[in-house]
Amino acid sequence: MKRNNKKNGLQAKLENIKLDLSTYKVLLHFQNHKEPFVIHFDKPARRFYFSLIALVVTEMKKKGKPEFIHIRKHEKTLKLLDNSLAGQNASKTVKGMWDKIRKAWRYTLPDLETGTHFKILERNLISPYDKGGKYRYDCSDAECDTWANLFDYDESNPWRFKFAIDLASLSLNDISATLGDLQDNFAWQEFVKSLSMQPKAVSREKRAVPIWWKKAAFSLVAVSIVVAVSSAIWNSYIRPVPPTAELELSNEPSIAVLPFVNMSGDPKQEYFSDGITDDLITNLSKISGLFVIARNSTFTYKGKSVKIPQIAKELGVRYVLEGSVRKAGNQVRINAQLIDATTGHHLWAERFDGALGDIFALQDKFTRKIVAALAVKLTADDKSLIARKGTDNVEAYDANLQGWEYWRRNTKDDLVKAVFSYKRAIELDPEYSEAHAALSLAYQHIVGRRWEVDLGWKDARSMAQKHLRIAMKNPTPLAHRMNSRALLYYKHRHEEAIAEAERALALDPNDAENHWSIARALTFADRSAEAIPFYERAMRLNPHYPQYYPYFLGVAQYCLERYEEAATSQERAFRLDPNTSVWWLAAAYAQLGREEEAADVLAKYIEKRGWHLPYVESTFRYWPFKNQRDLDRFAEGLVKAGMPRPNNPVYRRKYSEAIAQAKRALTAAPNDAKAHRMMAESLIFAGRSSEALDFIKKAISLEPDYSWYLYTLGLGQFCLEQYEEALTSLEKFSNEHKAHSPGWLLAATYAHLGRQQKAEEVLTEYMKSSGYKGHTVSRVLKHYLHAFKDPKDTERFAEGLRKAGLK
Repeated sequence: MKRNNKKNGLQAKLENIKLDLSTYKVLLHFQNHKEPFVIHFDKPARRFYFSLIALVVTEMKKKGKPEFIHIRKHEKTLKLLDNSLAGQNASKTVKGMWDKIRKAWRYTLPDLETGTHFKILERNLISPYDKGGKYRYDCSDAECDTWANLFDYDESNPWRFKFAIDLASLSLNDISATLGDLQDNFAWQEFVKSLSMQPKAVSREKRAVPIWWKKAAFSLVAVSIVVAVSSAIWNSYIRPVPPTAELELSNEPSIAVLPFVNMSGDPKQEYFSDGITDDLITNLSKISGLFVIARNSTFTYKGKSVKIPQIAKELGVRYVLEGSVRKAGNQVRINAQLIDATTGHHLWAERFDGALGDIFALQDKFTRKIVAALAVKLTADDKSLIARKGTDNVEAYDANLQGWEYWRRNTKDDLVKAVFSYKRAIELDPEYSEAHAALSLAYQHIVGRRWEVDLGWKDARSMAQKHLRIAMKNPTPLAHRMNSRALLYYKHRHEEAIAEAERALALDPNDAENHWSIARALTFADRSAEAIPFYERAMRLNPHYPQYYPYFLGVAQYCLERYEEAATSQERAFRLDPNTSVWWLAAAYAQLGREEEAADVLAKYIEKRGWHLPYVESTFRYWPFKNQRDLDRFAEGLVKAGMPRPNNPVYRRKYSEAIAQAKRALTAAPNDAKAHRMMAESLIFAGRSSEALDFIKKAISLEPDYSWYLYTLGLGQFCLEQYEEALTSLEKFSNEHKAHSPGWLLAATYAHLGRQQKAEEVLTEYMKSSGYKGHTVSRVLKHYLHAFKDPKDTERFAEGLRKAGLK
């Protein structure tokens, strides 16, 4: 908490600061004062906080400039300091330690008047000034204000602390940490080393310990060390997950189609043999009486020498189809054999030769032969679905196969090639629905991955929508799935999204993706209990499933408050892909009372990506939940895991609650600048900006050096269409906080004032420096200033952005 300077106080310039690690004293040397102002952390409970200050100072000096230090990166050192210095007041949990650190740095350490964390030497106590019997230390205004302003923190990240000597007009050379003759980092290293070598405190009353117990304890310690080391080596993020249980055979005839071997002698023909395999899997999966393993799982065996019985056991099937393809010019030869893995007998083996133009007829023959060998009776719907062909144009079919080959390589360059292949297929057959759906998927992937290709974001998104509309004229399962996703994420039309996913499943009842698509839609529609069986069916059809299967299963389990299962599912997703986001894993851990693990998972994930610790609400935009209760439960877990929420409930669109909270804060502390700012902020977002200005101006008068208030002032002025005044406030704020430029709002303000060139310059520079290339007005409105209650305020902001040149 920063204090404003008192007008009548004696002002004295601070010359230097010394941290004495041997005595736990902070010495402030003021100009024209012979003796330093000494702040003594004189008790075990207080020495930890002295060491916290010394840690921040030492890290700043290592960096060579007074900047913020990400304090959570120093957990190991802080735990040592806490356990070694705080005595009986050491935190019992890591979460407890973080809580007391944040509270101390923000509220108690800066407060020199009550001095709960230290003693001021050579100062006398004066009379109690409140009913609590607390005493005010006799310190001058300059001393009080200087000390209060040294404790700075980054409001956008609650774990970034700074000992703000720059606010006191000091350089790093004017501050030092000493231990005897040692100074700064050498002193700090020796200080920490001495603590790590201290013996553990032992009770004076020792009891005789039986020899058998000593031996047992030694064995237990040895085992614990082995387990701990093994655990650390195995995974630095989470505990290992038990392997999946052995799969049971389905009641239906079950089959896995292995990748057909390319016998053409030309690696460039690999796409064709893979495509033949894909189409066979697709045709067979349309048959309701069969159980067909997904392509993703069978293709894990491509190029591997694995025995058929082992494959069948791992995939949980009785029958395996394997074969080869030779394509030479216009001729195609396909060899295949169907094997009963339980006996090793070949139920059927045959070779098909024909022209490339006969490829569709050859596929039909394959399907009929397999069905006959398995004694499966086709229904009328089965026959109808198998008979449906995407195209009769072999060249278009071939181009589509090439597109999928590029798509699965999952690189930017290959995605561009995939787009051209799908376009080629559509040129050859404009009614080729599967190619339109695939092209739409490719464009969506461009948008989702933010890859720069020959099209911008807006064009890619519009092209995705265009080709999806065409694909829906004669929809394939892929088109229905994509339409389900669009309805879910872009329009929040949950029941329609479920219906579209059901249509996909009806067309292809064995496709694992169709089951997963229904499950996802049900999860977001507040029907997680119904979603679970679909997730499980998807994972059974695709035993080598991708990470998003257990990930979304974990989301559904979390929504049902089955936190142990949710954590296991999220752990499995993380093992499959270590880049998986850990929000739900951390939330599940926290709900289970495993806050330390939750905080650790979050810290490593955020550090790996070089982010600041985000607010809880920043994760919400990815989740189109129908019921706010699911998001609230998610937020509850994240808060327990250590993620912050904005202090003001207005950012959760709880306007009345925000205003009531601000009123309570003002009643308790009428001269608290931050309480006035909270009221102003709440009123602005609630559509009452004219009332807000008095509060934010009062906050500025109470704390004139705290320039963050200027942003709130500028926002309120903008909403009142006081653009000249808003510009003055925002420009001043921007000059004070180069790293936190209010780019969108500043550009919109310039635009409303008719300063077009300046608006475009600010917008361009802000988007470039912040990595916002490709943002549109709608995207900005969705993720920025999303808490406006009055649509007029939203539209005023959007209009300014459009005038500034944002599409």
